[in-house]
Amino acid sequence: MDNYMKTNLDLWNEWTPIHEKSKSYDLDGFKSGKSSLKSTELEELGDVSGKSLLHLQCHFGMDTLSWARLDAKVTGVDFSDKAITLAKSLSKELGIKADFLCSNIYDLPKVLTGKFDIVFTSYGVLCWLPDIFGWAKVIEHFLKPGGTFYIVEAHPFTNVFENESYTKELKLHHTYFYSTEPTRYEPDGSYADRTAKVVNPSYEWTHSLGDIINALISAGLRIEFLHEFPFCNYDHFPFLEQGEDKKWRLKGKKETIPLMFSLKAIKT
Repeated sequence: MDNYMKTNLDLWNEWTPIHEKSKSYDLDGFKSGKSSLKSTELEELGDVSGKSLLHLQCHFGMDTLSWARLDAKVTGVDFSDKAITLAKSLSKELGIKADFLCSNIYDLPKVLTGKFDIVFTSYGVLCWLPDIFGWAKVIEHFLKPGGTFYIVEAHPFTNVFENESYTKELKLHHTYFYSTEPTRYEPDGSYADRTAKVVNPSYEWTHSLGDIINALISAGLRIEFLHEFPFCNYDHFPFLEQGEDKKWRLKGKKETIPLMFSLKAIKT
């Protein structure tokens, strides 16, 4: 397991400078005041002003800092040292108050103290986690009583389909159900720049929707809502088309399968 995580860390350190320069992340636009947050999480999570917010798997902190611009008291966490270094530099450059910490999720209770009003995570995070029940316990650990956990993420059903740069259509390729042995993907650019040259493979795990919900319930959280969407807020597959509303859908099959889900839970 440590070897899988180490390889994934090397990949994310390799991706960070690629993402920093990518059109997908639009860092220049962010620096000029543009929010990186999508309408889904803004509408569903609501007003965060004055609330403490822990952002898990924050990458280089654009979403974390976007929440800070909405007056949340933010702490961003990621296991990539290069990403956290960039996040800290952005916080300083833009004068946005934020705390950033380099740690993998499972070690976080050993290195971070305090409780939070909100724990937030989003978009492409779950596949990097070998233990979804351990993840849920960490979320519960850091929430205040009555605190909110919120996630918006690619729907786990999408993981059954092939998703390479050359993929042209939905093609059943993987199991929907969890296995301790991850799927290895060979170097094929980045989700933010499919033409980028990388050398590290990735190791990824699939977690069914049932496993995600049951992990949170077993950790002591009460599910407030689960929403499933026939669109995605980013180009999860290379063959999706973007509409005028900036959302990505299947061409000619716009409302046939779930592409994204969101979930809100409360610590009881």
